[in-house]
Amino acid sequence: MATTASTRRQFLTLLGLSAVAVSCGTAGASAGKGGTKTLKYQGWAGQVTLPELAEDLGYLGDVKLEWVGNTISGPQDIQSAATGQVDFGGAFNGAVVKLAANNAPVKAVISYYGSDKHAYSGYYVLENSPIRSARDLIGKKVGMNTLGAHAEAMLDIHLQREGLSPSDIDKVEPLVVPPVNTEQSLRQKQIDVAVLSGVLRDKALANGGIRPLFTDYELLGAFSAGTYVMTERFIQQNPETVRTFVTAVGKAIEWSRSTPHEEVIARMTDIVKRRKRNEDTESLKYWRSFGVGEKAGRITDKEFKLWIDWLSERGDIDKGRVSLADLYTNEFNDATGRS
Repeated sequence: MATTASTRRQFLTLLGLSAVAVSCGTAGASAGKGGTKTLKYQGWAGQVTLPELAEDLGYLGDVKLEWVGNTISGPQDIQSAATGQVDFGGAFNGAVVKLAANNAPVKAVISYYGSDKHAYSGYYVLENSPIRSARDLIGKKVGMNTLGAHAEAMLDIHLQREGLSPSDIDKVEPLVVPPVNTEQSLRQKQIDVAVLSGVLRDKALANGGIRPLFTDYELLGAFSAGTYVMTERFIQQNPETVRTFVTAVGKAIEWSRSTPHEEVIARMTDIVKRRKRNEDTESLKYWRSFGVGEKAGRITDKEFKLWIDWLSERGDIDKGRVSLADLYTNEFNDATGRS
């Protein structure tokens, strides 16, 4: 099914509608005296998130994580955080901007993924594919984990920079494909382009027979791309737990940078095996980096301004409704060494 600009806007509108429901007072979790010490969250199958790594390293202290299931979508994860189904969620910063622009009482507290020379999202075609340029993508299917998020934003930026008109861009078809199935879908020619990142990208490259069209690292250089968010209510009710969580994630980021990657891989593999969820650990051996740009996940204005501009240019948000100062805080990140 073709995915038009209107369809993309509908997706983002739905994101906004859920935010309006949140703003009516359902967000946040109740805290007992002194604040909660348990954080509900969603994971990713076959992967170890930074909070999971932080807990295993002992950085969370007496704060415990409670896994409630897995997700394959950042926007879905932060909506779950906004509605109080989980206590924190992570997504691409554009999705965070969209949620906040629609009055969801959420705030980003730490960056958790990004792009660098090791960790990046690549747009891959089969080696013998006739697709060589942005114009060749007209009428083609691009498989990605979710719409209205990081992968679609990078695709739009690439097409715009290569000179495609808005009407031509509308003819490129982003399709949702679960990350674990994306490589297979490309090889079976169900899609023309596969958006691959992290260990799934490196595993696909090791299998051979594919080549990149472009990467987000080539487009924008090194940058933090996504943040964990919490509701303002949860932050107000549980400031010390939030500080423990954010600082622990920041420490885990720095531990992953300073530790030989073979040791990081071994630790993450052990974590997955011990949680006994019948997950494949094979892809973990390809892990190289979380790609976070700033020290200990510190958030900067530029990491949100790019997406405010992108969304407002598409007509998805009113630029005046979003304040950078209200979007995020570094107040709880003691791992940065700065206030």
